[in-house]
Amino acid sequence: MEDLLSTFVKSIFVDNMIFAYYLGMCSFLAVSKNVKTAMGLGFAVTFILVCTLPINYLLENYVLKEGALSWLGPNFANVNLSFLALIIFIAVIASFTQLVEMVVEKYAPALYASLGIFLPLIAVNCAILGGSLFMQQRDFANVGVATVYGLGSGLGWMLAIVGMAAIRERLAYSNIPKPLKGLGISFIITALMGMAFMCFSGLKI
Repeated sequence: MEDLLSTFVKSIFVDNMIFAYYLGMCSFLAVSKNVKTAMGLGFAVTFILVCTLPINYLLENYVLKEGALSWLGPNFANVNLSFLALIIFIAVIASFTQLVEMVVEKYAPALYASLGIFLPLIAVNCAILGGSLFMQQRDFANVGVATVYGLGSGLGWMLAIVGMAAIRERLAYSNIPKPLKGLGISFIITALMGMAFMCFSGLKI
């Protein structure tokens, strides 16, 4: 339980996908103009991370990596399909992205219209693929830890984009120098938020 809590908190604050690794920046900067839209995209990213990470974990440990197929018999003990990991991870992510896109289009057409091209582009969102690759790199103990990491990473990404959207809504009423309007001030704020999140790097549970 302690490991799960530690993984959850670290994935939100210490290993935040945006402020620690700057993954998913294209969607982060493009959609963070409105809190409601940012919240919708954040929920979609979190859902896909929670669903795809445990599936990719199981595929990695029981199908892809060297010796993973030993459960089929001794003849498969030396089979190594790890070269397929990247394409398999992307296929799983793309499948769930298509599912989310269809659900959002049917039940929340206004959100679907406001997200535009960035909803289907979740399939190639660096934060989501990064979650699966970090899972592979860190070799989590079990599928529960991988699921908690996916949930924490998604919530951390949502926290970042919603916070940025709230700030940018307030900036609309601020007196910003003309050369810094738009992406200029957004990059500066992102850097400052990243520095603020560095305060959590010494957090220990």
